Amino acid sequence: MKAKLSINKHFSISEVDPRLYGSFIEHMGRAVYEGIYQPNHPSADENGFRKDVLELVKELNVPLVRYPGGNFLSGYNWEDGVGPVSERPKRLDLAWRTTETNEVGLHEFYEWAKKADTEINMAVNLGTRGIDAARNLVEYCNYNGESYWSDLRKENGLNEPLNIKTWCLGNEMDGPWQIGHKTAEEYGRLAAETAKAMKLVDDSIELVVCGSSHSHMPTFGEWELEVLEHTYDYVDYLSLHQYYGNQEDDLENYLARSLDMDEFITGVTAMCDAIKAKKHSKKQINLSFDEWNIWYHSNAHDEKVKPWQIAPPLLEDHYNFEDALLLGCLLITLLKHSDRVKIACLAQLVNVIAPIMTNPEGEAWKQTIFYPFMQVSNYGRGTVLQPLIESETYATKDFEKVPYLESIAVLNEEENELVIFAVNRGREALDFEIGFGDLAIEAVAEFSQLSGFEIKEVNTEQDGRIKPVPSEEYTMNAAGITCQLQPLSWNMIRCTLK
Repeated sequence: MKAKLSINKHFSISEVDPRLYGSFIEHMGRAVYEGIYQPNHPSADENGFRKDVLELVKELNVPLVRYPGGNFLSGYNWEDGVGPVSERPKRLDLAWRTTETNEVGLHEFYEWAKKADTEINMAVNLGTRGIDAARNLVEYCNYNGESYWSDLRKENGLNEPLNIKTWCLGNEMDGPWQIGHKTAEEYGRLAAETAKAMKLVDDSIELVVCGSSHSHMPTFGEWELEVLEHTYDYVDYLSLHQYYGNQEDDLENYLARSLDMDEFITGVTAMCDAIKAKKHSKKQINLSFDEWNIWYHSNAHDEKVKPWQIAPPLLEDHYNFEDALLLGCLLITLLKHSDRVKIACLAQLVNVIAPIMTNPEGEAWKQTIFYPFMQVSNYGRGTVLQPLIESETYATKDFEKVPYLESIAVLNEEENELVIFAVNRGREALDFEIGFGDLAIEAVAEFSQLSGFEIKEVNTEQDGRIKPVPSEEYTMNAAGITCQLQPLSWNMIRCTLK
């Protein structure tokens, strides 16, 4: 089979906001305890943070991490996580039915974020709490003068403000599973008034308001429109959440799930613009896809976990080769919508549906999905070019026309390079032609492929062989590049510019 990607320097989608490559740490399972934090581990630093995990997080080049939840957020009192650790209360976390020790709280996570070279995307509890707790938290974190909450921050050891820029107004408030679940009107009113109070404390912050928990919620659409009616003038982003799985063991349909993500983003963008038009507003609301990933492998295990344990294993999906292929397709889809999706958070970062896993008595290691995310995060910086794709298609039970080729190109003029990401969804090799239009290419700096594995094969701590390898199967001329994409493969081609 053959497929072609044509690009032109003068036809672009958007500059990539680096926050598109964000992630998520929630107080659940082993994400925090035995994940980023394990004082008794051989690799632990002076603050108890695992240095082996930190190195892998830096390799992923994550610019933003959402914290502290998640469903956990809707029952969380942020004050429990500040002050002397020995005086902090243990609490029952009703979201995941575990016991939270509060050994790690705001100050500790701030220190970890600095070590990981990342920013915090802070979330406020609008489930059991509201305006007062939220404005106090902004004052505690960001106010530089003298006040009750900023003085308390200084007493607790941080003289300088944290200067947290991005804030989430609750989590999945349309979900009946959420502590403090609300109707769209209830949440919209609360979110609007909370946003106004938070920005009175610090008008430089950016706020994310909750959209639907996923695109198949019964209230999807109605929720977005109602919430935006109340909050449009006070917030900056609307959130999207979506997870995918291959429960039916249908590979062709599974690898097409990125088309569902595409449709979801397009629909929510239209809703934002409908409210903009209705309000005659000049302001544009962008999107924060602040939970996305693959999640289904661990469901049976999690149903058997006994309640009220401290940091039991939860949502520890072991990702296989087909999961890495879909993750690549999802990343390409986010890039195709980089004009409106400015923030995205791979949920989550360590142990809990994560690219990084830890052994409490051993080392941290990389899951299969680590590699597509790492490559796009590091090399998908710059300007996304509008792709013209020619590809044969196939049909599945859920999708009529699925292109065998999924691809995008990113022009990074600062680094003097063009980077192409491509997935071959098919079981046959693709002869892939890239037409560069008015771009002058000097050479191929790197062509790597993740291919040739059994679709259910996984990485383990002992065997991490599912990773990209170099390929020389390409030819180049003045007009472009021709290369072969192996069956069922993730590919990255980095080209230097003349």
